[in-house]
Amino acid sequence: MAPPIVSVIKKKTKKPSLVLTLLAAGLLIGAGSAAYWFLTQRQISSRGLPVGANIIPQDALFTVSLTTDPQQWQKLQELGTKETQAEINKNLVQLRDRFLTKNGYDFQKDIAPWVGDEVTLAILSPPNQSALKPVENDDAAAANAQQSIVMVLPVKNLEAAKSILTAPKTLKQGQWTDRTYEGITIRQSDGQSGEKLSAALLDERFLVITDHPQATERAIDTYQGKASLATVGGFAENFRKISNYRPFAQFYVNIPIAARIAATAPNRPLPAQVLAQLQNNQGLAGSMTLDSEGIRFKGVSWLNPNSQRVLKVENKAGTMQNRVPAETLMMLSGGNLQRFWEDYVLTSQKNPLSPISPEQLRGGVKSLTEMDLDKDFLSWMQGEFSVSVIPNSSNDDSSQDFRAGLLFMIQARDASNGQSLRKSAEESLKKLDEVMRNQYQFQIQPGKVAGKPVVNWITPFDTLTASRGWLDDDIAFLAVGAPITDKIVPKPDNTLGAYLPFQQTVPTEPNPTNGQFFLDMEMAVKNFTLNTLFPKQQIFLDATSSIGVTSAVSDHRSIRYDIFIVLKKDGTAALSPSSALSAETR
Repeated sequence: MAPPIVSVIKKKTKKPSLVLTLLAAGLLIGAGSAAYWFLTQRQISSRGLPVGANIIPQDALFTVSLTTDPQQWQKLQELGTKETQAEINKNLVQLRDRFLTKNGYDFQKDIAPWVGDEVTLAILSPPNQSALKPVENDDAAAANAQQSIVMVLPVKNLEAAKSILTAPKTLKQGQWTDRTYEGITIRQSDGQSGEKLSAALLDERFLVITDHPQATERAIDTYQGKASLATVGGFAENFRKISNYRPFAQFYVNIPIAARIAATAPNRPLPAQVLAQLQNNQGLAGSMTLDSEGIRFKGVSWLNPNSQRVLKVENKAGTMQNRVPAETLMMLSGGNLQRFWEDYVLTSQKNPLSPISPEQLRGGVKSLTEMDLDKDFLSWMQGEFSVSVIPNSSNDDSSQDFRAGLLFMIQARDASNGQSLRKSAEESLKKLDEVMRNQYQFQIQPGKVAGKPVVNWITPFDTLTASRGWLDDDIAFLAVGAPITDKIVPKPDNTLGAYLPFQQTVPTEPNPTNGQFFLDMEMAVKNFTLNTLFPKQQIFLDATSSIGVTSAVSDHRSIRYDIFIVLKKDGTAALSPSSALSAETR
C-alpha cells in the first residue's frame, strides 16, 4: 500500500513534469550535499592538525599533543642519561596521577585498548578575558579557574571507551553524577574538595576529560560550532608547514593570551605599550620527532593576520660557519644585524622580560664610547653577522688569562643594493680606536697576521685584549679575550662548516636561511660555568652533546625554525614507558 502522501500526488497528477522532477532532484542533491558538508566539515577543517583542534576553544593558552605509540615512548627512554630519563618519568607520573591514578584508572588497562594514535592536552585561558587578574597565593579557586585543563582522547574502539562512562571506577571521596548539556551526557565527580573531573563522549569519536565542569561545556560549545583552535588566524596554514608523519609531540602557544596573563603578574607586569606590540604576534607552534641520535623540532611563529607589522623576506645568511675554525664552541649567525636590531627594539622596548632593554644598550654604548649605536655602528651593519666563542689553544703564558676568545664578524654592506659600506665602517672603527686610546689609555698598535693588517688594543698592563681587522673586502671582525686572530686569518683549513659534528647537528632546512646557531654543549659544560635558567638544568645539560638551529623568514608573516638536540645515550632506561604510565608505579 502506497503512503498517503504518494496517493495524494497520484490523484493530483498522473505524470510529473520534467521541470518538477529536475527541481526535486536538485533539492535532494543540495540537501544531501549540505548534510554531508555539515557532518564532515569539522573533520576536514582539522585534517593535518593536532587531534582535538576543532574541540579546544580558540583562546586556549597552550596545547600539546602526545603520541600513544609505545615504541616511540620506548625510543625516548633510550635517549639521554639515567638522570634525564628519571626526570621525564617523574613528570609523566605526576600527569598520570592527576588524571588517572587518583580516580582509580590505569593507562595500560583502561585507556590504551581504545585510545587513538595521539592525545591532546590544552590549558584554557579564563572564559572571560576581563577575569584575568593577579592570582593570590592563597586563592586556590582563582588559580584553578585560570588553569583548567582539557584532555582530548580520540576513540578507536567505541565499546571499550564507553565502559569508562558506563562503569566508572568508585571514587575515594564523593561519587559520579550525570548531567546533560546541549544534548550530551556529562559524567562528573561531585567531591567536596579538589578537582572535579568531567568526561563526555562527542559523536562517539572523542572522549573529552577536563578538571572543571565549565571547561567541559566550553569544549562541547566549541565542537558544536564556536570558534576553535583550528580557526585561529594562521593556525591551520602555519601548522601544516611543520607537520610530520606520526610526530612524538606537537605544541602551540597563544602569544596574545600569554602576554595578557603576563601583564597581570603582580611582580613583573607588562607595560601597556609592550602588550600592544605583542598583540601583533599570534602563535608559536612546533612539532617534535625522535631521531636515533636525539630530538628534532620543526617550529613556526607567525604574526596576527590583522597586524600592521610585516616581515622582510630576506634570507641571506649561511656563510659565517665557513670562516671560523672547527674547534669553535658556539656560533650564532644572522642575515642583517640592523634589521635584527630593529625587530628587537620593536618587541623589547620597555619590556621588563627582555634580557636587555634597547634603551640600556644604547645608553651603555653612549656612556662608554660617546658614540651613537644606531648612527655610528648599525647604519653600516646591514649584512650577515656572527658571534662565536673559540677556545684558547695558545701556549703563550701571557694569554692564559682567557679560556676563550669572543669573535664578532659583520659584513659592511647595504642590504638594499648590495654595495660595500666599508668606508663608513672604517670611519666609525677609527673613531672607536681613538676612544679606546684617549679615554681608557689603551695602546692602539697596528700589526699583521698572515700578511693582513690588523689593529690591536692593548691594555696598560701589556695584555693583548682585542684585535680588529678585515676578512676579504667588506667583512669586519673584532676578537676579544684570548688571542684567536690567527685562527681566522688566513681562512682556516678546517672550518666549522666542514666539521662533521656541526654538519650532523645544524639542520640543512630551511634553505635559504636567515640564521644558524651551533653549540658544542659537551665542551662548553666542561670549560665554563653556565647560568641557571630552569630547575634541574645541569641534569639536562649533562645529557646533551650539541644543539643546532636553522631559521628563515618563511613569508611576510611567519618565521620557520628547525632545531636538533643531540643527546648522549648510556644504553639504559630508568623506567619503561608502560611502567611510567601504569598505576602500579609509585
